[in-house]
Amino acid sequence: MRVVIMGCGRVGSSLAGGLERQGHEVAVIDRDPKAFRRLNADFRGEQVCGIGFHRDVLRRAGVEEASAFAAVSSGDNSNIIAARVARETFGIERVVARIYDARRAEVYERLGIPTVATVPWTTDRLMRMLLPDGVSSAWRDPSGTVAVLALPVHEGWAGRSVAELEQATGCRVAFILRFGNGLLPNPKTVIQAEDGIYVAAVSGTIGDVTTTAAREPEGS
Repeated sequence: MRVVIMGCGRVGSSLAGGLERQGHEVAVIDRDPKAFRRLNADFRGEQVCGIGFHRDVLRRAGVEEASAFAAVSSGDNSNIIAARVARETFGIERVVARIYDARRAEVYERLGIPTVATVPWTTDRLMRMLLPDGVSSAWRDPSGTVAVLALPVHEGWAGRSVAELEQATGCRVAFILRFGNGLLPNPKTVIQAEDGIYVAAVSGTIGDVTTTAAREPEGS
């Protein structure tokens, strides 16, 4: 398929190369002609110099034949404007915008523009590498406020209720994987050995939540 990318920074150039290696037709837009130097020497796609949310620039990049559009420049405002033009003016369904300010991401999601909030996503990747047992969020809301994560717990929690775990950690148990099946628990649900416990927690509290869950519960 044809993909138009606005922004030829490190992310845009890497995305362009990856898509082209998979056989897709790619066009890259950037207002700085020197930015195209970041593209691989064997890049065969189109390089369009101009402001990525201008309609004539988008047309030069072949947006009218495109199936997907990615706005990954360094400016949040430019990214969301370009994404909206691609969606609303040219009718492209697969549109995504990179957003640095996670607090604004929720607003853009309501406009129907999927976003990648850079800071929360990067934080999750770093946590996955740094924390034991692969603790990191499996999902995070667009604002970056709430995360859902797999929570390793001390073996002493087996036989305790979900309500006790929630009270001790300050999180909410979203669901449990038991014998390969998903289970929606209630406060009286008893935790069993080998349960996979997924919880929702507020960002900034994940460290305390995981530390508490890893300790033997009081009264054991």
